[in-house]
Amino acid sequence: MLSCTKLSKTYATERGPVEAVNGVDLELHGGFTALVGASGSGKSSLLAMIGGLSRPTAGAVLLDDTDIWSLPDSKLARIRNGRIGFVFQFSSLLPTLRLIDNVALPALLADSRDGGAAYRRAADLLDRFGVAQHRDAYPAEVSAGEQRRAVIARALINAPALLLADEPTSDLDAVTEGDIMQEFRTLAGRGAATLVMVTHNLRLAEQADRIVHIAAGRIVP
Repeated sequence: MLSCTKLSKTYATERGPVEAVNGVDLELHGGFTALVGASGSGKSSLLAMIGGLSRPTAGAVLLDDTDIWSLPDSKLARIRNGRIGFVFQFSSLLPTLRLIDNVALPALLADSRDGGAAYRRAADLLDRFGVAQHRDAYPAEVSAGEQRRAVIARALINAPALLLADEPTSDLDAVTEGDIMQEFRTLAGRGAATLVMVTHNLRLAEQADRIVHIAAGRIVP
């Protein structure tokens, strides 16, 4: 379903080129995979390339046999919105929109003709993640944990084939962390999406079906 071949990312800096990812081969066919490594190991750079956010210096990312980085920008944008869901380390909600607007937005971008259906799905997801009572609140009016729950709801609004999470519980309390990890296991268990989570926390990684270790931009045993 997802295949990365000889994937590399080099950044230009004042000190010279920095190789963040170096020739990574990775195949994922469903389930829940944790990418584990120390800070600076290249795991977030790898996730950004997989998700169509950062263009590789070399290599290919195939999503269902489509090389996403060979596509025109407009088609890649549609894949990012419709087939890939993102849960970032920090809140990425738009501050001037209510929670329900934030969650519905990707669906509205995908099909602006049926706003009613988008908002119904958004309301259902907010209810599923326990924040339905805050649907009309703005991000600054709710806790960090409630914001993160809304971010996950937004990531799922278009029923993506691939869900990417970058340190999704790093600043959350233990209860919220546990709820989110349980939801991730449920999603992966029923085959709703291929889930890839970046983390440095081995305790969380052990809840995944597979652990991939990254060091110095390479996959290691």
